[in-house]
Amino acid sequence: MAHVSYVAAFFLSLIKLSIGQREVTVQKGPLFRAEGYPASISCKVTGHKGPSEQHFQWSIYLPTAPTQEVQIVSTKDDSFSYALYAQRVRSREIYVERVQGNSVVLHIANLQMKDAGEYECHTPSTDETYFGSYSAKTTLTVIPDALTATMNPQVLNKEEGDPLELTCQVFKTTAQHTHLSVTWYVMQEGGRSQATKVISLSRDFMLAPGPSYTERFEAGDVRLDKLGVSTFRLSIGRLQPSDQGQLFCEAIEWIQDPDETWTFITKKQTNQTALEVQPEVKDFQVNLTAGSMFAEGKPLELVCLVLGSSRAPQLQGVWFFNDEETASVDAAGVLDLKTSYRERASQGQLQVSKLSPKAFSLRIFSAGPEDEGTYRCVVMKVERTQTGSWRVLQRKQSQDSPVRLRKPAARSVTLSEKNKRQAVWEGEALALLCQAGGEESPILVRWWHIPQGQTQPEFVAAMGQDGTVQLGPSYGESRNQGNVRLAKVNWATFQLDITSTAITDSGTYQCEVSEMIRNQARNARTQILVTVKSLESSLQVTLMSRQPQVKRADTFDLSCIIRAGYSDLKLPLTVTWQFQPAGSQVSYRLIQMAHNGTIEWGDGLSQFPKKTEVSQGPFRSQLLIHDATEEEAGVYQCQVEVYDRNSLCTNSSAKAKAISHPLRIAVALPKSTLKMNSTSQAQEVSISSNVDIACSILARSEGNLPLSVIWYFAPNSANPAQLKILEMDQNDVIQYGGEFLTPRRKQKFHMEKVSQALFQLHILNADHEDLGSYHCAVDEWLLLTNGTWHRLGEKKSGPTELKIKPTGSEVRVFKENWTENAIEHSDVALHCQLESSGSLPSLFSVTWYWSSGSSRSQMLVSLQHDGLLEYGEEGLAKDLHCYRSSPKDFVLKLHRVELRDAGRYWCRVSEWQLHGKPSKWVNQASDESWHVVLTVLPSEPTFPSRICSSPSLLYFLVICPLLLLALLLASLLCLHWKTKRLATLRFEASQEKALWVGMKRVGDKTSCKSEEDEEEEGN
Repeated sequence: MAHVSYVAAFFLSLIKLSIGQREVTVQKGPLFRAEGYPASISCKVTGHKGPSEQHFQWSIYLPTAPTQEVQIVSTKDDSFSYALYAQRVRSREIYVERVQGNSVVLHIANLQMKDAGEYECHTPSTDETYFGSYSAKTTLTVIPDALTATMNPQVLNKEEGDPLELTCQVFKTTAQHTHLSVTWYVMQEGGRSQATKVISLSRDFMLAPGPSYTERFEAGDVRLDKLGVSTFRLSIGRLQPSDQGQLFCEAIEWIQDPDETWTFITKKQTNQTALEVQPEVKDFQVNLTAGSMFAEGKPLELVCLVLGSSRAPQLQGVWFFNDEETASVDAAGVLDLKTSYRERASQGQLQVSKLSPKAFSLRIFSAGPEDEGTYRCVVMKVERTQTGSWRVLQRKQSQDSPVRLRKPAARSVTLSEKNKRQAVWEGEALALLCQAGGEESPILVRWWHIPQGQTQPEFVAAMGQDGTVQLGPSYGESRNQGNVRLAKVNWATFQLDITSTAITDSGTYQCEVSEMIRNQARNARTQILVTVKSLESSLQVTLMSRQPQVKRADTFDLSCIIRAGYSDLKLPLTVTWQFQPAGSQVSYRLIQMAHNGTIEWGDGLSQFPKKTEVSQGPFRSQLLIHDATEEEAGVYQCQVEVYDRNSLCTNSSAKAKAISHPLRIAVALPKSTLKMNSTSQAQEVSISSNVDIACSILARSEGNLPLSVIWYFAPNSANPAQLKILEMDQNDVIQYGGEFLTPRRKQKFHMEKVSQALFQLHILNADHEDLGSYHCAVDEWLLLTNGTWHRLGEKKSGPTELKIKPTGSEVRVFKENWTENAIEHSDVALHCQLESSGSLPSLFSVTWYWSSGSSRSQMLVSLQHDGLLEYGEEGLAKDLHCYRSSPKDFVLKLHRVELRDAGRYWCRVSEWQLHGKPSKWVNQASDESWHVVLTVLPSEPTFPSRICSSPSLLYFLVICPLLLLALLLASLLCLHWKTKRLATLRFEASQEKALWVGMKRVGDKTSCKSEEDEEEEGN
């Protein structure tokens, strides 16, 4: 089934390619890579149209925001990267390698945990239509580095033929399924040559010897064994001189990707073991090393060395003192001491031992007068017989070595600077040597410092007889830890190191040596003056350029020269270039070459990285800026910061800083060398014929800069203002002037670019309106880097006078200046009259013009010879009307004039006749009237207009009558209600009176009594 699926996938890909479908494929995931190691992801596009070299854009979707695209790098756009990855892309930590035109590989040099996520490879479309896939994604998981490889470093001295075994421990705790490969290497010539492979165990558990060890591997002399889970042992049966060097073990962890390829994710090397192989030598010599003098009570050690024998034979050593045997050590290491030495050895006063197969030692811990004499050692090369005894093969003895008892001398102390200097630079290491003279004995050393300008000494450090070091209060603080060290070079020499001096370290240093002799203290002291010079006092920065005045597109250089009295120290420097653009008050950081080797470009000056070469020397920094533009004009400065050697470890601040003087660079724009044909010309043409007016360029500036051409026309009229006909700008866009925006004028005037040096103005059907002077104005333009155009200069051609050949026909307009007054919002009629009505076959056209005095003339309306009206602007039709009231009178009617309509009005009348076969109307002659000055007076306000102009009064006059009418209606309703009520009461009263009259007849008593009662009540 797997075979069938692969075949189906293969034919499916062939079908996609045959139909031209774009397909983007990325390395199949998920991919597991380790932190701190490089990673790469491949991407390929097929089935595309367009160029063979396709562009690729890489993005990532982080686990914290799986829907948010973060752009990393692009082969098309340098500004594609987001700020999160921009610095790593600029430093080439992240880059894209193009394998082929349609295939790339994304490289991440140093993988970080934050690089984990879903990577997307996108290809911008070059196809005519979108068809297929344009991006693909894969997942990259960053895992911790879980591989360790360790080996105890050793220094081994072997002889030729000796065996060798070395082991290294390799551990991995990776959660994913991975394989290990282990390789042993040897590096010869002190590490200056390439490492030589000895033997390796591959990830597939296959053993493979190096080329130079193949025969020995096949013979079984070289082996690699895996002991347990994590131990790998290298075994060499018989060493050869070629095996000498530095041996180490390298472990590589491999992981299998989903595409079944193996990729290494981590690599570790162990510490090195130094192996020295001595060639085999048959003969040997014996050498006795011992001091010729010794002090009473001090140790005395004598060493008997066997020289010359390459192998480690079985040796037996015998010690003689004053020709008397005192001790022996046989080849098996059995010690035999004579009577006097046996007692002293039992008391711990001496020791006889075999230090190595070729070294014998006699050590007396407290020598006395009885040990003064002549010593000699005898070494015998032996072998064991079948009976178990030793048989002597060869015998050698050393020279006699006399040893004498030395009497104690007086103690002296000398103090000096290690490099014999009295002054050091700030940040430089200071090493003071305090050397005690006299007999060797345990001594105590104390160091003191008297700062410059003070008298009270400060305790610096002390070293006791047992080697313990004590630092003073101010030198043991956390900020000074590691900066002050006290070391013992030998028994008599002590070295005080200040790894990075400061100005405060100037002054006098004292060294005091103390010792106990027979329970009595003896002291000796000396001192030295040390001066620490400030780095800033000697630092000077100079900025210079060979071309402060630069032509555009040229190359100029800037050199930052650094001078200091400590140039031989080669201290790390940070050089920062600053740039203030011309016309700006803000200074920007151009580029910074830091002391740690990083180079960082500043923000906001994106043009410099593309055109600037940077070179950096020990005390010189240079910028070479190509293709200069006006953006590079301004003030440059160079700032230098000096650091001490330990700044990369301690992250300390700069010790000295200096900035150069400002240097202004001016970039001059090219000057125009444009030349025009300035000769005056005249053309006389027949009416209604086509006219070509030439605009000739005699010379142009270098580079064929873009041109703009403007044609001007000065008519032969009473208003000879210069009018712009049309303009072709530097982008070849044509725009007509305000007087020539009408459709008829646009059809009449055209411009043609005949060549790079010739432009022509075409006038179709020239008539009397076109009479006048024509000339062109040509400008050269330079496109600046900010996208704006800069005008280099304008040149004008000579005028060309256009004349019309006489036709025998002549039209005359009454010429009279007069003033017309009109009241605002009234209608005005302006007349243009002919002196004669002309011949019968003639027709006339009239064009009205207006000018306010300060503005250019404006064409209002034109009444064509065929009766059509053409307005100069849209919207004028409702404000004015032109008609012919009589054969000799043309009227311009202005409706409801406004104050803004005041100004000068005039007309131009043209005569038209039929000519040619087939016949067409031709302008025979034209004439222009003088000006009519129209003055518009403000209108007097009337009572209705005042009412309409006052909203509050209008509201009062409308609302007040309505309120009065409402009150009147309410009053009438109230009066009607009261009248109706009164009528009702009267009717009820009349009814009651009639009832009382009827009752009176029935009983008068009652009524009388009632009347009396009423009278009494009234009284």
